[in-house]
Amino acid sequence: MKVLISVDMEGISGLVHPTETNPGGHDYERGRALMTAEANAVIAGVLDAEAAAVVWVADAHGSFRNLLPEALDRRAHLVRGKPRPLGMLGGLDDDTDAVMLIGYHARAGGGPAALAHTMSDGILDVRVAGRSLGEIGLNAAMAGHLGVPVVLLSGDDSACAELCELVPSAVTVAVKQALGQAAAIALHPEEARERLRLAAAEAITRRARISPLTLAGPLDVEVDLYSPATVDLATLVPGVSRAEGARTVTFTAADFADAYRLVLLLVQLAGIKPG
Repeated sequence: MKVLISVDMEGISGLVHPTETNPGGHDYERGRALMTAEANAVIAGVLDAEAAAVVWVADAHGSFRNLLPEALDRRAHLVRGKPRPLGMLGGLDDDTDAVMLIGYHARAGGGPAALAHTMSDGILDVRVAGRSLGEIGLNAAMAGHLGVPVVLLSGDDSACAELCELVPSAVTVAVKQALGQAAAIALHPEEARERLRLAAAEAITRRARISPLTLAGPLDVEVDLYSPATVDLATLVPGVSRAEGARTVTFTAADFADAYRLVLLLVQLAGIKPG
């Protein structure tokens, strides 16, 4: 049995401000330690329930170089660095039996939600077949494309609600209650880890009863971009068109995997500043 644990940072207990999640920022190093400790709690829970499981951990925040390798549970395989296939789901393949999304946050426009955004500040919204999807929905649907269910998510209460709308039978752990974009009521980190370990074991035990999120193609996709310059770049990609107005591009994907990869490309284009 193979389990992929994708670990983001904004949804870790106690973290509420961008400086805590960005290299060089105030308390970033403490944030890295908290992130690694929550990942370890989930690894332990998976192995409590399934001692022979093969556990992969994908560092899924920012540079994908945040988890402390020397402090991570030695029983897990760490997927680190970028660019890489499938981005936040690095390591996902047909042999994966379950995905867990740890430290995740709500989509841009959701909330109140702590540190809510979708992929980057350059992406305002992603709509697939008319449905707004943030990182939770995009990654759950990408896993679902391969027949893999998302069985566990942790983050604030808004992030948990977001997954429950998409995968009602999944297990969720709210490690903090959002008060706004940069404020929340957080569990003590040790309490959060205890709940995560128990929830991970429960999710593995229940995995056969949790269905993958599947979105059948072809799929019409709309992406709202912050910068008109990014729209100009996006329209250079074959199949991508400018919608009416300054900020939206559209394309049709044969299946969700194609949609996911093109959204990842648009995220990269959004980081390019005009010359």
